[in-house]
Amino acid sequence: MEGAPLERSAFRFFKFKSVLPALPFLIIFSFFFIYPISKLIYVSFMSNENNFTFGNYQTAFTEPYSTGFINSIKIAFFSALITAFPGAIAAYFIETRGPSKVRRSLAMMGGVLANTGGVPLAFMFTAAIGMQGTLTKVLKYFGFDIYAGTFSLGTFTGILIVYLYFQLPLMIIVFSPAITSLRREWVEAARNLGASQLNYWLRVGLPLLFPSFIASFLLLFASGFSAYATANALTVGNVPLTPLQIGGLLDGNVSAAQLNLGKSLSVVMILISAIAVIPYLIIQRKAARWQR
Repeated sequence: MEGAPLERSAFRFFKFKSVLPALPFLIIFSFFFIYPISKLIYVSFMSNENNFTFGNYQTAFTEPYSTGFINSIKIAFFSALITAFPGAIAAYFIETRGPSKVRRSLAMMGGVLANTGGVPLAFMFTAAIGMQGTLTKVLKYFGFDIYAGTFSLGTFTGILIVYLYFQLPLMIIVFSPAITSLRREWVEAARNLGASQLNYWLRVGLPLLFPSFIASFLLLFASGFSAYATANALTVGNVPLTPLQIGGLLDGNVSAAQLNLGKSLSVVMILISAIAVIPYLIIQRKAARWQR
């Protein structure tokens, strides 16, 4: 009986010792992630007089901010939907048919393209398919004027086209590990049991890849929903998107009656992003069991 306190003390010391290597990360994570989000949530419920209120959130779901949420969700969903299937197919052919040098080169290119955004990306598309862009002039020379109708890079359709530039390589990057985890032994076992190539994909390959595909789609949705710099450079804020509206409020274009309105929009945006990111993490964790 006298040794029990010593055992509990040793157990607590062991737990503390096991957490000690991660302590610097936990401190940084808490200071730069947990604390700012907690502070943001707290301030979003404060009025100008520092009184608790739901008024900021009531305004966040009225015009024009409700339209901003709808447009942001739509552009995230469609950009993810359009690039998910081509990206998955491209990842399959790159990982299964491409030589190792080609795979490494495409992986490096995909990393660069997936992280290209902001003003440089907006300039690239303006120079290519802007009203005076090179590709626009070439198409117009052959009798196809893309600006004959209502198309413009500063519209919803224009932003969607630009988003495809970084969403497609991002899909290839995040879906490729699932492709490489498909083992040749499974194909051989299916053939030995009399299964055709189609049966293998319907009963083995696609069911295994489907969770990773959904997880990749959710990540693309979160990426498109939170993108800011490219849309801001293309539209100068004339298309209602939540990130642009938050940026405008933080830059000083804020109603004097609700100084914390931008914080409430940010909290709602975090919740919507979490709806996509948390299932992504859960699915990826479960899919990692067969990918080892």
